[in-house]
Amino acid sequence: MNLLNKLERKFGRFAIKGLPIYISSLNMLVFLLTLIQVDFLQYLYLDPLLVLKGEVWRLITYLFIPPEISYSGIPWILFILYLYYLYGTALEHEWGSFKFNIYYFIGMLGTTIAAFIIPIPATASFINLSIFLAFAYLYPDYEIHIFMIIPVKVKYLGWLSWAYIIYQLIVFPWIGKLYVIIPILNFFLFFGKDIFLRYKMRGSSIYRKRKYQGAFQTKEYVHKCTVCGITEKENPNMEFRYCLSCEGRYEYCMDHLKNHEHKSAK
Repeated sequence: MNLLNKLERKFGRFAIKGLPIYISSLNMLVFLLTLIQVDFLQYLYLDPLLVLKGEVWRLITYLFIPPEISYSGIPWILFILYLYYLYGTALEHEWGSFKFNIYYFIGMLGTTIAAFIIPIPATASFINLSIFLAFAYLYPDYEIHIFMIIPVKVKYLGWLSWAYIIYQLIVFPWIGKLYVIIPILNFFLFFGKDIFLRYKMRGSSIYRKRKYQGAFQTKEYVHKCTVCGITEKENPNMEFRYCLSCEGRYEYCMDHLKNHEHKSAK
C-alpha cells in the first residue's frame, strides 16, 4: 500500500468522490431505459469489434449494465443496487475515495483487456464481484438479510463466490479463463500479500495491526455518524452521507448531515 499512499498524496484530489452512488444510480437508469426500449442493452455491451468501428462509448457504458437477475422484478433491482451501494461505500469509507477508485478502475482495465483478447461482449459482472469479495474480506461477520428475512454473514457468501469462480475456471475453455481471472486481479493486488502473510504466520495478527493499523479487524457496522455515533445496526432505516464541505472522509446520519460543524484538514 506504500505506492498507493504516495499516489494518493500526489493525485488524490482527482479522485471521484461517491463513485458507488454514481455506479448504482446509472445501473438504475439503464434498468429503467430497458423497460422502455427492450433492445437498449445491445448498445452498451463492451464489444471490441464495435469499439474499433467507432462506438467508443462502449468502453464505459458496459459498467452500468445491471445483472440479469435484476430483471426478475423491481424488488430485485432495488435489492441488488442497495448491495452495490453498501459494498462500495464501505470500501470507500475504509480506504478513501482515491484507493477505491484505483481498485475499481483496475478491475475495469482488466475486463477491457480480457474483452479484447476474448471475442465475447463483456459486462461488469466480475468487477462487481471483486468489490463484494473485498467487502467480504474486510467485513466477514457483517450480516445481510436474504429476502429481507434470512440473516447471512457475508463471509459465507464470499466462500460461495470463490466456489463460483473456481467452477468457472474449471468449465471455461483456457482462453475464457482470462475473462474470469483478469477482472479480479485487483483483489489479489490489494489483499494478496496480507493473505499470504496471515496464513504464513498461522493466525497471527501482528502484521495486519502494524501494516494496516487495524483496517482488517472484524466490524459489525459499515456506516457511523461522526456527530452522534449512530450506525446502521442501531437504526437500519437511517441513511448516511459524506459531507462534501468537510475536508476529509466524514460521514453523517441524515439528522446531522446539514446540522454539524464542518471539519477542516489539520
